[in-house]
Amino acid sequence: MPKLAVFPKAFMQALCKDGSMSVSEWITLAGTLDVQGIEWYAGFLEMSDESNWARFRREVENHGKVIPMMCCSPDFTHPDAAFRAEEIAKQKHWIDMTHALGGTFCRVLSGQRRPELTVDEGVMLATDSIEACLPYAEQRGITLIIENHYKDDFWEYPEFAQKMDVFCSLVDRIQHPCFGVNYDPSNAFLAGEDPLELLVRVSDRVVTMHASDRYLKEGTLEDLRREEEGAVGYARRLSHGEIGKGLNDYDAIFRELKSVGFDGWISIEDGVEGMPQLVRSVDFLKQKIAEFWPR
Repeated sequence: MPKLAVFPKAFMQALCKDGSMSVSEWITLAGTLDVQGIEWYAGFLEMSDESNWARFRREVENHGKVIPMMCCSPDFTHPDAAFRAEEIAKQKHWIDMTHALGGTFCRVLSGQRRPELTVDEGVMLATDSIEACLPYAEQRGITLIIENHYKDDFWEYPEFAQKMDVFCSLVDRIQHPCFGVNYDPSNAFLAGEDPLELLVRVSDRVVTMHASDRYLKEGTLEDLRREEEGAVGYARRLSHGEIGKGLNDYDAIFRELKSVGFDGWISIEDGVEGMPQLVRSVDFLKQKIAEFWPR
């Protein structure tokens, strides 16, 4: 049966930029939720001090939870080999961080979709860089998970492998027991694509999932696909919403995941309108998990 974790979607500015919330405060908030885990983010301000790692792990475990997965954003598509080598070193540091926190999954990305980069070049650079990290991850019992991502908050360009065909090509290239997919259905909408079509193509490689939902503020999905094609910046027509209230068909998503034997972590990206919203999203997903994975 899948297990639930939460991610501090509503508190990223406070935890990563201005320090107005401490990590311990977030742990205490998350500790009140009926979930088994807390997804971590490598960019929490307090994570720069390695002496905090063991303390945060203890605090999470004192709330009866674990830290199953790490969210980080390597940029492997830069044309300069020295830059990519630095990104590989960063990824190995994040693998160490994941291991110290007791986690088993650490995110990777492809990198930025730089205008001068061809698809073949980008796939090659991302593949080579990820494969350079895999032996290091395997030694520490960590699985690297690539997300069908949209764009890191601090990147100039969107994700190189944002589009389905490019993402699937990259996933197909990397055949390693310590590599899998972190599926995020909402990000497919941001790519102007069908999240269910993507899921069917990669479901046998999915080991973790981000649960989120989006709703259209105006217009139609066709308007979104037309306007967001080639656009830089976040989709104007889409907004985060309560899980189960937006565009995603969670019955269809869970039916497909159940059919391939998925039983991994589902991390909830929600709560942008406050903790009560996050509680409702937890309740919705608990109900759906019980429906599709009955005891």
